Amino acid sequence: MEERSKGTRLFKATMAELQEVQITEEKPLLPGQTPEVAKTHSVETPYGSVTFTVYGTPKPKRPAILTYHDVGLNYKSCFQPLFQFGDMQEIIQNFVRVHVDAPGMEEGAPVFPLGYQYPSLDQLADMIPCILQYLNFSTIIGIGVGAGAYILSRYALNHQDTVEGLVLINIDPNAKGWMDWAAHKLTGLTSSISEMILGHLFSQEELSGNSELIQKYRNIITQAPNLDNIELYWNSYNNRRDLNFERGGDITLKCPVMLVVGDQAPHEDAVVECNSKLDPTQTSFLKMADSGGQPQLTQPGKLTEAFKYFLQGMGYMASSCMTRLSRSRTASLTSAASIDGSRSRSRTLSQSSESGTLPSGPPGHTMEVSC
Repeated sequence: MEERSKGTRLFKATMAELQEVQITEEKPLLPGQTPEVAKTHSVETPYGSVTFTVYGTPKPKRPAILTYHDVGLNYKSCFQPLFQFGDMQEIIQNFVRVHVDAPGMEEGAPVFPLGYQYPSLDQLADMIPCILQYLNFSTIIGIGVGAGAYILSRYALNHQDTVEGLVLINIDPNAKGWMDWAAHKLTGLTSSISEMILGHLFSQEELSGNSELIQKYRNIITQAPNLDNIELYWNSYNNRRDLNFERGGDITLKCPVMLVVGDQAPHEDAVVECNSKLDPTQTSFLKMADSGGQPQLTQPGKLTEAFKYFLQGMGYMASSCMTRLSRSRTASLTSAASIDGSRSRSRTLSQSSESGTLPSGPPGHTMEVSC
């Protein structure tokens, strides 16, 4: 009995030791186990104060990744699922990143006083140079969603030398026409600000399904203590000017651009139109299946892999391995006429919702990838 008891104690001790070793081995591999140090700053600009959060340290000869969120969100609610995704860790280890909160959208922001004149989207874009000057950063790769995509595009038009690339999700580069305004006013008579913003962020199918994600973001917006501030940002977005992109013209984005939109997203038509106006040799169009209105929330894995391909196309992370999505491409290639009818505008790669890549296309073609 004594021998058996000793054996039992030895077995338990050995198992405890093995368990301890196993935990130690797995620790670096578990997402979120080693949280990054975040430093939040605020700087004064000609259009008021702006708050931003910096993760990581600058890397020699590498741009910063700078994000700008959509209406109704802040940098955490817009980008956290994407940047906390496991496969994204390889990217964030190679780049410092700056998450900008639009004025009054940061956590704990006080409500602006009655009559406060919120900056226009153009003025919000003009705040970015103050951020880069404060951080002493010379170039960026921008990732923007909705209103944030517009702001980064406006910034890139005015500061081309400082933008190495742009990932634009759900961009609508057009000003509202009078029919859009009429529809907006009519909707405003029957819907609350929070419901209108939810309709901007998500598809009607998603809202009708009322999934856990929709419930979460409905609560975030409807219960936001700074809802009055959000309404001001929403009004600025609806008063945006036309970016006036013109293929072959002087007003265009000169850097590599990846346009992203989910299938059946509210902004699908606007993104498709934007794609038709940009330089096809510099632009990739990623239409994501099963992603709804916010691909960075619902399909962070696919978006991460597409972003890696985008970075590789710019000459960064050449040794990065693409493991999550299939490299095999069973595809139907179709050619669509360009907007002026004089050249082939795009090739479309149709892939299943379970796999997809953003391959680099030949010069002169915009890659439209449905994955």
